[in-house]
Formats: sequence, C-alpha cells, structure tokens
Amino acid sequence: MTALEKTVQAVQTFASDVAEGFFEITHNGFALLGLAVVFGVITLTARPDLRQTGEEKLMGWLQARQIAALGITPEPSAMERATAANPHALPKDQAAVAFWLSRKYKVAPEPLSVLVAEAYEVGRKAKLDPTLILAIMAVESSFNPFAQSPVGAQGLMQVMTKVHTDKYDSFGGTLAAFDPVANLRVGVKVLQECIARAGSLEGGLRFYVGAANLEDDGGYAAKVMAEHARLMVVASGRAMPVVPPMPAAPPVQVIPVEAGPIAHPPSADKVALLSQS
Repeated sequence: MTALEKTVQAVQTFASDVAEGFFEITHNGFALLGLAVVFGVITLTARPDLRQTGEEKLMGWLQARQIAALGITPEPSAMERATAANPHALPKDQAAVAFWLSRKYKVAPEPLSVLVAEAYEVGRKAKLDPTLILAIMAVESSFNPFAQSPVGAQGLMQVMTKVHTDKYDSFGGTLAAFDPVANLRVGVKVLQECIARAGSLEGGLRFYVGAANLEDDGGYAAKVMAEHARLMVVASGRAMPVVPPMPAAPPVQVIPVEAGPIAHPPSADKVALLSQS
C-alpha cells in the first residue's frame, strides 16, 4: 500500500469516526431533549400553578415585545366592547335598511347593523314596527349615540335620563344611556308608554317629543312617519333615493314630569317624557 493510499484511508477512517460521534451525540441530545419535554409535561400537569405562572410570564413577555414594536398596548378583548356586526350577515330586508341608513346619515354600516337587528328583535317583542323605531332614532339623533339635547335628552333615542333613571337600573345605571343598545331598549319602553297614554301612534309621538299639551309639535310626528314610510319601502326591497336629512328644527320646550300610566285621556299638565334633540 502506497503512502497516498494510507493517507486516504486514514482520512476516511477519521471522517467516519467523526460522523459516528456526531450521530451519537445528536441522538443522545434528542433523547435528552425528549426526556426533558416529557418531564416538563408531567410536572406542569401535576402542578397547574406552575403552568399558570409560566403562561402568565410568557404572555407578559409577548405583550412587552408587542408594545415595544407597535408603541400601543394590545387588548384582544376590545372586540367584545364594539357595537358592530357584519351587515352582510343580516337578513336581506335588514341589510337593505342598514346600508340605506348608512348612506343617508353617513354612519358606518357595521354599528348600524347591530341597531337594525336589535330594532327588529325589540320591535317584535314590543309589537312595534322596527322601521318606526329606527325612524325615531334617525329623527332624534341621526344615529349619534352620544347626542344630548339642551334639556338633557340623551343617546340614540334622546331619552330624558334623569326622568327615566329607574329604567336604566337593569343596565347598571344611567351611564348606560350612552350604550346604543341599552338606550334603544329604554327608548322603546318609553315609546310604548307614550302610545298607551295617547291612545294612538301619532299621539304617542307627540307625547314622546314633549308636545302633548302644545298646539304644534314642530312637525316631529310628520317627520318620523315620513322616515318610517321610506324605511318600509327600503325593507320591502324597492328602490328609495337617499336624500340627506334637513337641518334639525329648534327643539320644543319641554317640562318633563314623573312617568306613570293613566286611565283617562292626558290632561294639559301631562307632557311627554322625552325631547327632540
């Protein structure tokens, strides 16, 4: 055997030994890693407190990294506070109403979708046309959930919060007046009371706006009924042009009184409990 052949054989033997050693080390390393993983799983299963502590530390580290990268504090649960829904998930008639109101009042269709769906659900229970409820919201606040009138009517349906404090008890207090869904439900309850007191829809609307003892309601009932009629056309699937709303007229001067059912026609000292914004 020549010197060159011996050298080649020696190199091959060395390479084989190195490869075998590397495989042995890697194999043993993976085995140790597997054992460590198994041991860790058993430990975390037996000690849920350790698992919870580890998860909290890991989540804290991930949030710190995200804050450093974005400059804002992440809050995945924020979606739960959003009053919004996909308008395309609504029934056809409700979706048509939501998109039409969105175009007319320049409000995003997603939050309107929640209001439309809620109006249909509450209207069904209250035996009121949902498009009437939406028409009142349109005339009262133009779908601004934070609207407030000079006399203190608040929210989408411009409920006199100080008069109807008790109606907000089941929603956690009067600050719920600025929650769109809570305001809608309370407003519908007040509307029911107004219609019952007046004995008719048009009369109930006069009570609602605070003009039951006045000669003129400022055209309020006519505006609500006109918008109601337009929304009924939209809900039926027929085309209805979008005409921007006219500027709001000055509100009717109202002196709110204590709520309560009456068994006889309303007298002059009984006025509506709400005010037009």
